[in-house]
Amino acid sequence: MSAKKNNFEEQLVELQKIVTNLENGNVPLDDALKQFQDGVKLSRQLDQKLTQAEETVAKLIDSDGTEHPLDPNDASAPEE
Repeated sequence: MSAKKNNFEEQLVELQKIVTNLENGNVPLDDALKQFQDGVKLSRQLDQKLTQAEETVAKLIDSDGTEHPLDPNDASAPEE
């Protein structure tokens, strides 16, 4: 991974390239290990971004500005 990428879509494309390279099996072992490590790091960063996005989306805001997290088992009603 040459440049640090913060954009979710760019990171996802980079991870997909790594997976494709590793699946093709034409990568020397040292390079494959480095790419695997980069892929794990990217995967964790993407997972963290998705979790943060889910937490943001899973809130209801009342007209008075009070936030209520959504119950994951019942998306139609806020948690009490």
